[in-house]
Amino acid sequence: MDVKSMDRRYFLKITGIAGILAARQAPAFAQGSTLHWVRWVDFIPESDLELKRQMPEAEKALGAKIQFETINANDLQPRITAAVQSGSGADIFNFQYNWPHLYQNAVIDVSEVASALSKAEGGFYEVWAPSCQVNGKWLSVPHSIVGNAVAYRKSWLKEAGASHYPKTWDEARKLFAGLKKKGKPYGQTLGHTFGDAPTFTYPMTWAFGAAETDKSGKKVVLQSKGAVEAVKFMQGFWKECCDEGGLAWDDTNNNRAFHAGEISATLNGASIYIVAKRQKDKIKDEKGEPLFQDIDHAPLPAGPAGGYLLFLNQSHAVMRYSKNPKLAKDFLTWLHKPENYGKWFASQEGYSVGSTHKWENDPMWGKLDEPLKMFRTAARNTRLFGYAGPSTAKATEAFTKYIITDMYAKGVQGMSAEDAVKWAEGELKKVYEA
Repeated sequence: MDVKSMDRRYFLKITGIAGILAARQAPAFAQGSTLHWVRWVDFIPESDLELKRQMPEAEKALGAKIQFETINANDLQPRITAAVQSGSGADIFNFQYNWPHLYQNAVIDVSEVASALSKAEGGFYEVWAPSCQVNGKWLSVPHSIVGNAVAYRKSWLKEAGASHYPKTWDEARKLFAGLKKKGKPYGQTLGHTFGDAPTFTYPMTWAFGAAETDKSGKKVVLQSKGAVEAVKFMQGFWKECCDEGGLAWDDTNNNRAFHAGEISATLNGASIYIVAKRQKDKIKDEKGEPLFQDIDHAPLPAGPAGGYLLFLNQSHAVMRYSKNPKLAKDFLTWLHKPENYGKWFASQEGYSVGSTHKWENDPMWGKLDEPLKMFRTAARNTRLFGYAGPSTAKATEAFTKYIITDMYAKGVQGMSAEDAVKWAEGELKKVYEA
């Protein structure tokens, strides 16, 4: 940002002209205003193309230039943090999970946009209020939820004697131990990556009856029999069933490994199936047939305490330093108009579901292949990290530091289960009880 542009903004601010310009009715903003929007690189490439296609329409409707930028999802938090610290950057950022709690002092209240959207579309799912509301105010506008499930090779499981995907972790361990011996391991990351690692390790913890905190969210209770049993199970499952290179994977490696026929199953969104179908002439199985025909989905298995899921919810926040907050809110309203959002939603083919109940009834679901239909109601069934406590900035901090994921990573790398849990308990206390 050059000095001249900053001087001009400062001049407008102190003379009050900026407020006059913002109050004009037609157009709502002075010509020449620019809005900068940053989102993750979608795992469904066609969806990013659809958003790019829509930007000229948005510009025409809003009378402003829109800069749409996509970056790797693992780079979102560093980029947001840098913008907050410098007081400059994109006007709108793609937030994930409950990041509004973490950045609550750096974003503006978007309650009018969120409330109108909820009212128009039959209400938000339960996950949204604890994720995006802070002190009763919506600090980001709910956008979509990426459901996840285990993508698996139907024929390989059948050859191993399984008539269906395992319902429990004990069944899964027996099945995948046999498949690994045949060179067809389970694929799972335990790396510092936003999606496939925590959406596996948190549900694994819950499945064995363990939790980060008590209901108050102030007392750490991880160090328990359940947590130790979860890590012990993972140590065995890792050695007997998994591709052990997964420690270093990010959220793209398992997609590539599955498409290459290197793993038999992996926790993922619907993107493995969707991409395999859209590239059916390129992505084939060992017999030369389109791979998508041999893929199905199932939820994560249950442990002794039951089966639980953690999905990736996405929202958009307007940064406090933005020079165009009204334009940013108007843009988010435009983005969620059914005629605009619906085109993006259709391009997802079930990879993402809507933030409101309306989209469960979209005609798209009737056109999808059977393996994708399980994602239609995905948003009804997700927990939040921080359980059993409330969703807070501290829960987000613990998540961002990958404490739960690292507990398992340390365990499979040789640390005793008891010591791995003790380490994680200590790290969580630094966050929750400091």
